[in-house]
Amino acid sequence: MAASPLSPDSLHDADLIASGRRVFEIERAELDRVGGRIGTEFAAACRLILGSRGRVVATGMGKSGHIARKIAATLASTGTPAFYVHPGEAGHGDLGMITADDVVLALSYSGESDEVLMLLPVLKRQGNPLIAMTGRPQSSLASAADIHLDVNVDHEACPLALAPTSSTTTSLAMGDALAVALLDARGFTADDFARSHPAGSLGRRLLLHITDVMHGGADLPSVREDASLSEALMEMSRKRLGMTAVVDAGGRLVGLFTDGDLRRALDTDLDVRTAGIAQVMTRAPRTIGADQLAVEAARMLEQYKINGLIVVDGEGRAVGALNIHDLLRAKVV
Repeated sequence: MAASPLSPDSLHDADLIASGRRVFEIERAELDRVGGRIGTEFAAACRLILGSRGRVVATGMGKSGHIARKIAATLASTGTPAFYVHPGEAGHGDLGMITADDVVLALSYSGESDEVLMLLPVLKRQGNPLIAMTGRPQSSLASAADIHLDVNVDHEACPLALAPTSSTTTSLAMGDALAVALLDARGFTADDFARSHPAGSLGRRLLLHITDVMHGGADLPSVREDASLSEALMEMSRKRLGMTAVVDAGGRLVGLFTDGDLRRALDTDLDVRTAGIAQVMTRAPRTIGADQLAVEAARMLEQYKINGLIVVDGEGRAVGALNIHDLLRAKVV
């Protein structure tokens, strides 16, 4: 009987490290081998899904079921409507979830899982196209399928050759390959991705726009370009953003004055009591559009080592302001 090469009586860190690295080496080689077999059957599977009016229904038993569930989730989040059906539950009523327009993606490495094979007659009668993902091209499931995706591996990473390891990795990678190929074919964008991921940090990064986080209207710190430095400081004190926009008579941005500009002014011989804001403001400051994503503002703050931005419209008028604290509160960074 096969046994693990490690002995619990004389176990060293080096043995554990070597064992872990061996898994990566084996699975990397198997991924290369299976990836090299991607060809016309893979393209046919993609075209079958793209041409379907229904959804992709993934199913599988045991470890294959876990992989099928993950594949369904990846497809659904990248533009291909999909869900997972447990084959055991399908035989007890959940087959009603599968319509005639759906494509069934069935996973079974052996291709002989009883719970999956039991569903085939019903699926065939209903007219569902069947894509099988197995490691045995001559298996019952592969033979019954309209399209077969071969994920056969020469070696499992498990030294006992019992636990599905390399085979589940290649199956998952094949599912990712399907999802990404379909994503590319559909012209799926980051905005599309955001619509299916509204919650959590990912949704915030992809959905929050500048208008959602900026201070606008009466909360926008702003002074005219003929204002005094004292007036600008009063405006900054009232609005508490550490900066103020400087605008012309038409509201167009001509400059920016920040806490940093004030510190630099204090290091000179300038009389801050009589100085005008035009003498100390930063001209042609960095700006951002109101329709841009908040994450773009975070990128600009980091790239240019600044603490705030003035938001302008298409004609260069100041319409809002934001600083790093606004982005932190919105959990964009």
